[in-house]
Amino acid sequence: MRERGLGRHDAPSDPDELAALAARLGLDVMVLDGYLLDPRCGSALRAAGVTVLAVSDGPFGAEQEADLVLDQNLGAVADPARSGVALTGLGFVLFRDQVLRRRRTPETPASPGSPTRVLTVFGGTDPYAAGPVVVPLLLATGLPVHVVAVAARAEIAERLRALDTGPGQSLEVVPPVEDLAALAVTCDLAVTAAGSSVWEFLCLGVPAALVCVTDNQAVGYDAVAAEGVAVPVGVLSALRDDPAARSTAVEALHRLVEDPAARLELTDRGQRLVDGRGRQRVADAIEHHRLTVTTGP
Repeated sequence: MRERGLGRHDAPSDPDELAALAARLGLDVMVLDGYLLDPRCGSALRAAGVTVLAVSDGPFGAEQEADLVLDQNLGAVADPARSGVALTGLGFVLFRDQVLRRRRTPETPASPGSPTRVLTVFGGTDPYAAGPVVVPLLLATGLPVHVVAVAARAEIAERLRALDTGPGQSLEVVPPVEDLAALAVTCDLAVTAAGSSVWEFLCLGVPAALVCVTDNQAVGYDAVAAEGVAVPVGVLSALRDDPAARSTAVEALHRLVEDPAARLELTDRGQRLVDGRGRQRVADAIEHHRLTVTTGP
């Protein structure tokens, strides 16, 4: 933030105090992105003359009043009961520069006999310790594989390093990296939580297998599975101790690790759905709304 000349201010939880802060800073637009925000924040900001963009995941965050509503989930549709301009679907996904710079075209699959290189990552903190649950499922495929496991915390790294690998398998445990996209494009497959990072992998052209880690990820997880642009592995709570769920997950991972053509097909589908121009569309929508309010339709 500092290198871009951006300041940081702690946001007060009280809606009126937030609106007062926006007025002191002379803000024209505010983005509200958080399921635990007071639902009155949007109305307080709008009353103060601030244009509000609220981010939601289906029903999560949907109670916030806003001028524009952004739901980046695949298959998201406008809620007719909710006011505000609806920006829905993968055409509005917001990407950082480092993701857009790394976007690739479909590549030739790894040659036969080369271990498939698989990235596993479950968010910046992996709060539910998904890594130590999912990585053993990859190893249980019994296939030659090189797993690059991002360990968000020291205790997770310790548990991962203690795992046994089979013939032709290797496990590389790495700390969180600033440029995840750069690491991802060196891999043949990513296994990840069904959050917003999924859209990054689709944009990059890295085929993905998904784990539904939390309830708010279920919307995106189900939509992606139905569309066939990523492979569902299972729900984390079931993968911990349900033998049937674990067996199904191993089968799904086995198919992906073993079949480069299937991975290439996922790459093609994902990049056709996610073109990387979402932030431009969102910025244009905000400016259009402000101009319309200022000058009239």
